[in-house]
Amino acid sequence: MNRQQLDKIDLQILKKLAEDGRKPFLEIARELGVSGAAIHQRLQRLTAKGVVKGTECLISPAALGYDTCAYIGILLSDPTTFRQVIERLEQIPEVVECHFTTGHYDMFTKVVARNNDHLLEIIQTHFQKLDATRTETIISFKEVFKRQIPISDNP
Repeated sequence: MNRQQLDKIDLQILKKLAEDGRKPFLEIARELGVSGAAIHQRLQRLTAKGVVKGTECLISPAALGYDTCAYIGILLSDPTTFRQVIERLEQIPEVVECHFTTGHYDMFTKVVARNNDHLLEIIQTHFQKLDATRTETIISFKEVFKRQIPISDNP
């Protein structure tokens, strides 16, 4: 579904849910002046079309003892091994994101670890065994902010 297929109410629903994903459908309906059933039906359609990819509960990694966050860039020795490398990365629970990229790296991952020693263990046990020419690790001191994409009310 492209942007042209989203009307003003669709965009307002997305904006309300981006602000608070737990906001009840009836409250959104009341704020937008439509029925709760309309909100439910529109969300089902938006989900079926891939606009809404689901809902998630955001858990603080630090609250569960994961105090280190790092980004690891991977330069593959053979770019045709993307699929195999992804399959191996998917087996590492601490890898929470993986992206194909342009620039210095073929792939970029986000890794959470209990501490720097645990991060080193993950790198030595998993990343050094990938089909990579090299990797580079960047440790994040602190996430300053994270937000949803901007959503305007105009289709």
